[in-house]
Amino acid sequence: MSILVTGGAGYIGSHTCVKLIENGYDIVVVDDLSNSHIKAIERVKELAGKDFPFYEFDVCDGNKLDELFTKHDIGCVIHFAGFKAVGESVEKPLEYYSNNLKTTMTLCRVMKRHNVNKFIFSSSATVYKPGSQMPVSEDAELGCTNPYGWSKLICERILTDIAYADDTWSVVLLRYFNPIGAHESGKIGEDPAGIPNNLVPYITQTALGRLEKLSVFGNDYDTHDGTGVRDYIHVQDLAQGHVDAIRYADENKGAIAINLGTGIGYSVLDIVNAFEKVNGVKVPYVIAPRREGDVATVYANANKAKELLGWEAKKNLEDMCRDSWRWQKQNPKGYAGE
Repeated sequence: MSILVTGGAGYIGSHTCVKLIENGYDIVVVDDLSNSHIKAIERVKELAGKDFPFYEFDVCDGNKLDELFTKHDIGCVIHFAGFKAVGESVEKPLEYYSNNLKTTMTLCRVMKRHNVNKFIFSSSATVYKPGSQMPVSEDAELGCTNPYGWSKLICERILTDIAYADDTWSVVLLRYFNPIGAHESGKIGEDPAGIPNNLVPYITQTALGRLEKLSVFGNDYDTHDGTGVRDYIHVQDLAQGHVDAIRYADENKGAIAINLGTGIGYSVLDIVNAFEKVNGVKVPYVIAPRREGDVATVYANANKAKELLGWEAKKNLEDMCRDSWRWQKQNPKGYAGE
């Protein structure tokens, strides 16, 4: 049986594909390449030393998904495909709800038709209600400040209800904190289209000179230096969490939410200072107004991941900063630069 990875050409998806192959899994990947690059797939194959089927289409297309499930013996789905920028979701709520809910529901309908019942869902720490006690655990109150978060939470509800209605299903809802870093080879990494929405690509492109300066959104939060605090996790650790989630899904039924984070909160300026120190480069920045939908502090209680998945983050902030810079230096214009 194969693992279907939707959005497998994306940042987290590509790293997870390498981990899956390294752990002996066969994979099938689908991605519409709307916010990713085919080069990522080529490099995954190169790093893993193995070929695999790749399909370019939108996961909202149920007919094409049906054909894929008919052609391949799929045993589990890891669902990354979706829109993912908090700020953009506030500007384009209809697009976010439409895409993120439709991909998930279309996928579930096709899975049911083909008797596939293991689902690993790419969720987010944005599902937690602002003001939750930190570190935030999975039983904290849920509630969002932006359409991106709500789209993830609604998908969680849909998947939980499916697993409740059909006791053959096993659903693992992985709530990510803030993935950064890149593969240690520098061959795959985060390559956003246009101006980056996430902090570290903004930092690396500024350090490289592609961008003039970093915009730090808000310095008046109730944190140690006024800038937002987040739980930054190395993408390689996050990728391993999906491998461990498959093993859990093989042995357990029902739906469960699990945080994937380090349990340590770093501010935006902590990250900037660490990046400069580790890599010996300067990152000019300016303070900009807060972004709508952002909150002051979010970091994980990751005890459940350790207890149920046997997973914990192994890489530190220096690893994250060093690997991010290696990727950017080796790929100054991203995948499209070749």
